Formats: sequence, C-alpha cells, structure tokens
Amino acid sequence: MGGAPAASAGGRCERPPLLPRVAASQGGGMLGKGVVGGGGGTKAPKPSFVSYVRPEEIHTNEKEVTEKEVTLHLLPGEQLLCEASTVLKCVQEDSCQRGIYGRLVCTDFKIAFLGDDESALDNDETQFKNKVIGENDITLHCVDQIYGVFDEKKKTLFGQLKKYPEKLIIHCKDLRVFHFCLRYTKEEEVKRIVSGIIHHTQAPKLLKRLFLFSYATAAQNHTATDPKNHAVMFDTLQDWCWELERTKGNMKYKAVSVNEGYKVCERLPAYFVVPTPLPEEDVPRFQGHGIPIWCWSCHSGCALLKMSALPKEQDDGILQIQKNFLDGIYKTIHRPPYEIVKTEDLSSNFLSLQEIQTAYSKFKQLFLIDNSTEFWDTDIKWFSLLESSSWLDIIRRCLKKAIEIVECLEAQNMNVLLLEENASDLCCLVSSLVQVMMDPHCRTRFGFQSLVQKEWIVGGHCFLDRCNHLRQSDKEEVPVFLLFLDCVWQLVHQHPPAFEFTETYLTVLSDSLYIPIFSTFFFNSPHQKDTNMHQRQLSLPLTQSKSSPKRGFFREETDHLIKNLLGKRISKLINSSEELQDNFREFYDSWRSKPPNYHGLLLPHIEGPEIKVWAQRYLRWIPEAQILGGGRVATLSKLLEMMEEVQRLQEKIEERHHSQEALQAEATSLLRTSARLSSLFPFALLQRHSSKPVLPTSGWKALGDEEDLAKREDEFVDLGDV
Repeated sequence: MGGAPAASAGGRCERPPLLPRVAASQGGGMLGKGVVGGGGGTKAPKPSFVSYVRPEEIHTNEKEVTEKEVTLHLLPGEQLLCEASTVLKCVQEDSCQRGIYGRLVCTDFKIAFLGDDESALDNDETQFKNKVIGENDITLHCVDQIYGVFDEKKKTLFGQLKKYPEKLIIHCKDLRVFHFCLRYTKEEEVKRIVSGIIHHTQAPKLLKRLFLFSYATAAQNHTATDPKNHAVMFDTLQDWCWELERTKGNMKYKAVSVNEGYKVCERLPAYFVVPTPLPEEDVPRFQGHGIPIWCWSCHSGCALLKMSALPKEQDDGILQIQKNFLDGIYKTIHRPPYEIVKTEDLSSNFLSLQEIQTAYSKFKQLFLIDNSTEFWDTDIKWFSLLESSSWLDIIRRCLKKAIEIVECLEAQNMNVLLLEENASDLCCLVSSLVQVMMDPHCRTRFGFQSLVQKEWIVGGHCFLDRCNHLRQSDKEEVPVFLLFLDCVWQLVHQHPPAFEFTETYLTVLSDSLYIPIFSTFFFNSPHQKDTNMHQRQLSLPLTQSKSSPKRGFFREETDHLIKNLLGKRISKLINSSEELQDNFREFYDSWRSKPPNYHGLLLPHIEGPEIKVWAQRYLRWIPEAQILGGGRVATLSKLLEMMEEVQRLQEKIEERHHSQEALQAEATSLLRTSARLSSLFPFALLQRHSSKPVLPTSGWKALGDEEDLAKREDEFVDLGDV
C-alpha cells in the first residue's frame, strides 16, 4: 500500500479502506474518484490511480466488519425492514475521508447506523442523550429530504430509481445532516436499503399504518400514566372548571358538555368554555362555528376568546340567517359600557400560513450544511440570506400582535375575540403567546405544558397535517407550533429568571414533534385521537405536578451577564420592519421604563436587534458555529470556579488546610469539565474540526490569497469577535 495508513475494519480511518495512497491524484468530489469493487449499483468513474488491493483482502475486511456488528435495539412493536453492511458514515469534512464503518438499517420506526467500533469516534463526551433516539438514529417522520451522489453530482431522490447512488445524504427536520458512503456495500444491499429508505420516508401513508399504533399495541402492558403526575389534560369538565376558578373567569363563563361524545362537532373538544349568557342550543347550529370559545381571563375580568368563522355562503337567505345568528352571539360578549369586545381577524389582517411555510423553507436551508466549504461559502452572504427568509420578521410580527392584544386586555380592559377560519392555527399561536406574557403560571413548567395541552392539543391544532406525518400533502406542512416555540424562546432568552424551564426544554419539545411514540403531536383533533387510540393515554409525559424551583436550569438568571454572540451579528443588519402603533406605544414604553416584574406582566423587546436566531436549536449540529469553552453554561461554570477559588483562599487564610485540599481538587475537576463545554451546550457536536475556510472557494477569492486571509482570520470568521 506504499505506506498508506491501515484501515481498521471497525475503526475510524483517515481515508476509506481499499484506497491506496498515491503520489498525485486528480482529486475532486466528496470521496475521491477511485473506486474498488462494487460501486453500490452505479458505474464507477474512471479511476485516477492504480489499485493494488487483492480481492481476498476485500473479503477479509468484510469478515472483520461482520464480527464487530453492534446490536440493534428495537422498541416494542418495531420491526427491521432492510439493512446494508460495510457502509461508511462520513464526517462532514470537505475531503470526506474520515468516518466509521457499520451497518445502515431501516425499521418501521427509524433509520439507524450501527458503528462497528463506537470507541473509534472522537473522545468528545455526548452531553445530551435522548432516551428514545440515539445519536445515529433518524425517525422516519424526521426525514426531510434525501439526496444521492452520482459521479460527484448531488440529486434529490424520490420514487423508483433506475440508478443507485454511491453516496446517500439525509437532511432531517431537526436540521441534522447524515452522509453515508455506499461504495463498498454490495450492490443488492444498496438497492434494498436505498429503495427501503425512500419508500418508508416519502411514500404517502395511512393513519393506522403509523408506527405509533404498533408501539401502542406492543407497549400496552408497559405503558401507564398517572394523571396526578401530568399537566392538566382538559379532557374532563372538571379540568375546565378548575381553570376557570384559577383565572377567576367562573363569574362570566361556564364549562359545557354539549359536545360530549363529539356529537355536535368532531373538530371541537368534548368539553370547553363559553360565555354564561350563551344558550347551549346555539352551539350545534353551525357545528360549533361562530361560537365564542373562552381561552383565558385577565385579573381585571376581561377575557381572551376565539371563534371559527362561519362557512362562506352565496345564498342571500342563508347569509341573512348567519348575520342574525352572529348579531345575537355578539351581544352576549359586547354589552357596553360593561362589556366591550375587540375583534381580531387573524385570517385577513395578519400572517398567512403560506408566508410562514415559505419563510421557514428558506430559513432552514441556512442550517442544513453538508460540509465546511459550504458553511464558509454561505457565511459570507449569511445575513442577506437570513433577512431574505423573513423568518425573524415573522417572529417579530407574532410578538407584536400578542402585545397589541395584551394592551387591549391590560390597559383598555377590553375583551378580545380572535377570529380565524378554523381557529386552530394562528388562534392557537397568538392566544398562547398572550397567556405566556400575562400569566406567570404559564411560565412554570407545569403551567406551560397545561397551556400547550389546552390551546394546541385540545384546541384542535392539526399536527397530523401541519407536520405532514402522513406525507400526503407538502402544501399543508406549516411549522406553526415551531413558530410558537421560537417566539417563546425569544422571551426565555430575554427574561430567563421569569421561567422555570430553559431553552433546552423548548429544543427537546420541538424534537418531540417527530418521535412517533407519543400521541401528543400526531393528531388533528381530540376526536381523531380518542377514536384511534381507544381512549388510551399515550401522551408525551412532559410534566410533573410538583412545581420546579424558581431558579432555572443551570441558574440562567445570570443571563444578563452574557451577550448572545449570534444576536450581535444579526443586530448589525436587521432593523425593525414596522413601528409600533401609536395607540399602545405609550403602554409599551411605560412597561419598558420599569424594572421587569418576573411574576407579573412580561413583554418582549421586539426592535430589530432584540429578535435573535434560536442558536441552540438551529446551529447545534454545525461545529463551526460553536464556541468551544464559550456560552452561558461555560461562563457559569467558570464563575463557579472563581467563587470556589475565593472560598479556598479564604479558608487558606483561616488555615483550614483539610478543607482547602478538598476544594482545590474539586475546583480542578470543574476546570477540566468546563473546558469541554461549548456555546451550544448540551448539544455539542465536535466531530468536524475546522478553524478557517478551506481555500480556494469562489466566495472567498475576493478577500485575498490564503496567506493574507489567514492573517485576517479573526476579522472574517471568528464568531467571538462580532
């Protein structure tokens, strides 16, 4: 092999095995151009070197790989569908000549890579581990796009293939990117695994064929829930009565059971709350449309309501009937001067679902990075791409709309009625944000999970369609719930002491959208869930009834000491797209002029520099975007080290030698730990090491030659200086 490094069958290698070292190579491509043996079902390109590997050596390596196979762990009801051996999971470097061999398998629940020798990976300790999904697992619902590399050209894969790729690239909805080299995999195994993955992740599905139901049946004897240990489910009349009593809304509103058994409307929950004067017989007239449904009551007595619009009709007679019906409904909530209502039509003068979908489609591409070169090429125009996506502006508009409604409830003492076609998308978003801002209970972990259950799960948000779990319509896939979590993150980031949970909690909650073993985020309505799950409780166990301590995770109340580096970058280029309206500018400025009350009203700062990218969620899989030894957790760890050092010195002065030695050893241990932390803790991904752009690239040529750029590296690529 002419001095080439040995390729261990089970370990990490510097270049793919079976590829000899050569004096001169024509290079190019993610894996080099030379191919030995079967080409994964594709015709190998003309080799640029001579191979000296004998066929018997190839079989020997394959035998060694087989002997080190890692056991595949299956959940109850999970079945293996297809697999391929001798697959190289590549590290996302430009030459892509480092990785680990193993098996690539596809089950009815996930795609999994089983490395032959996990110890061969970098020694970075995994700081966060999901109890259901492994580091190299991808649930079928989490797959966003699948690409194949043919003769170094990347193409989207779908349907039946006539030619199979030499490399598979999988983009995930949680923004992970996986690269699998199939050049050394048997041709029949390549066909089987690639076809299986494409079919089971992209083909339209029937609801009953989802893995959720297989898991529910198999885990029936192992799954149990205790209502005492979970958030309020709002699936009983008593739950709604309790919420009315908690918010002091029981004087003007009542819980009703008119839809018990879903006999009136399958879209509405079995139990909900309406104004006390409203006759219950009005509810069935238009199948629940046109009925003001209570969301929350303010301390002043005014309330936040929502209503689904009446069906559009052309017949004048029916239109008159609808008008008379709405006039009667309106009088039950608008009785000046005692009761005044303001209507917010979210379908006509707010965001559209198409705007949200388009913005996020552009936004997510900034974080689906294939390799270091792509990262640095994108980095030059990153701000303009970010601005053109409009995602941050959409977040700002959502927060601004919520502030407008807060002002009506808090300052003008008005009832607010949110109107939307089905009251299940933007109504859920805006009403939830208003409650997070106004109700400190919703900023506790228990309260926040109850809020999600009330406004989103029971409120009828179409998770099945909006997450496209059945792969039946990309047009219906809109990340409304993710937008809500992003808006909440802005509040958590700006006011961490006000919350009992942290951004890590929100990140994990967003990941749960695509784990099909919880029924929480997999149905369009409570009726659909109850009908298909046979009244069984398989919801995501997210909460404990005991309130968390007031201090946040990792004491994030010290957040005011730490600046968000990414936010600083954005603040240079993003400006507020619209000014706050004059009618509540005084209200907003008055609140900002006072010290924040973390147990009272909480408003976000929405000017351009204040709306930031949720770095932990969107950048956690990009090593180049991480600051080793930086970020909140690393800073707090260093502060603790300093405090302990001060304490140690005090004890030394007091000649407490025994305590001194113990604390000194502990401080040293903490120092070693903090050195491994990153700015995106606990989602540190430190497998791709790149400190500067790989040159030359088209985007960096204008900045000078490599030597000149190296001298100015900090100016252009050091995130810590901007």
